[in-house]
Amino acid sequence: MIFVGEGALLWRAVQHTLDSGLAVDLVCSPAAAGASPPDVPFLKVEDVNTVAAELVDAGTDGLLWSVNNRMIFRAPVLSTGLRILNIHHGPLPAYRGLPEVALVYAMLRGEREFAATLHEVDAGIDTGRTLAAEAYPIGPSDPYHVVLRRGLQACHHLFERCLPLAAADPGWTGEPTRPAGTDGGYFGRKALARLPEHRSHPDFERATDLGFLAGYLPELAAALA
Repeated sequence: MIFVGEGALLWRAVQHTLDSGLAVDLVCSPAAAGASPPDVPFLKVEDVNTVAAELVDAGTDGLLWSVNNRMIFRAPVLSTGLRILNIHHGPLPAYRGLPEVALVYAMLRGEREFAATLHEVDAGIDTGRTLAAEAYPIGPSDPYHVVLRRGLQACHHLFERCLPLAAADPGWTGEPTRPAGTDGGYFGRKALARLPEHRSHPDFERATDLGFLAGYLPELAAALA
């Protein structure tokens, strides 16, 4: 298996894979491999599409996991035949795009539930077939930083649950999932820039309370400053 992404979620997924007795062929990340387990091949890349040949050479089972990954897969990698599975923090198709931005809008909309979603990667952004989801609650008084931490735990639990299923069956088509509650939307950098327009919303303070996570979300913190 190949892994692409960064941060604690990525390395927790890599370690869980190793602990499950499965092979990790390569880890690709724009960040340094400070948390890399011993003997795991690592490649530092700013654009995963520039190393498509290396991915093909490294992979032994045709499976690539995208975990906490902000790099967008393009034709060089999408044309390799690798099956790319992405863990997305947000119910799809309702909340595509940047998860940390989508979550703010979900809280401003009064959502009482959010979810982590596993989906296949295609040429769009968060538009591939949904394979599994793990929902979690948003309490009416929960601040953003509490909800986000809950969501990150859901992302890892979803990975743990689906890893053996995808590993055992290359053609695994997923499990039944509930349709998202809204028609869908994309929450990217334009949505990020529009956040200050919602300061009069009664839940704005709660939905933007980054707490100790502010240092980990510099773009969001800067937009709210």
